[in-house]
Amino acid sequence: MKNVEIITKIFRMKTIAVVGFSSKKHRPSYFVSLYMKQNGYNIIPVNPNHKIIDDMKCYPDLQSIKVTIDIVNIFRRSEYVPEIVESAISIKAKAIWMQDDVINENAEKIAKEAGLLVIMNDCMLRRHQFIN
Repeated sequence: MKNVEIITKIFRMKTIAVVGFSSKKHRPSYFVSLYMKQNGYNIIPVNPNHKIIDDMKCYPDLQSIKVTIDIVNIFRRSEYVPEIVESAISIKAKAIWMQDDVINENAEKIAKEAGLLVIMNDCMLRRHQFIN
């Protein structure tokens, strides 16, 4: 399946857990997530250092979230990705999105083998603007 097909399928899903969501408005995790929220997506921040970011309840990890997660959007350094992917698999997420410069081929392989759709080293905001 080509990336465009994968991206199109992912954008049909509506609940996004954002791992590494920052409270700093200038950080990509903040403005990408707010853009997606403004475009109809349910955004769930994941950051153990915050309880609330922008009036959204913030969770310490994926397992703490009580609703079904479709997409896990990762804004963490590449070395942290395998653990996040394992968590995403355990909560039965449907897709992994690794933002710009987040690259981990081994984690990508594990996610794909578990049946998740995967995008690596790409920006969700940029792709959403391009497709829509």
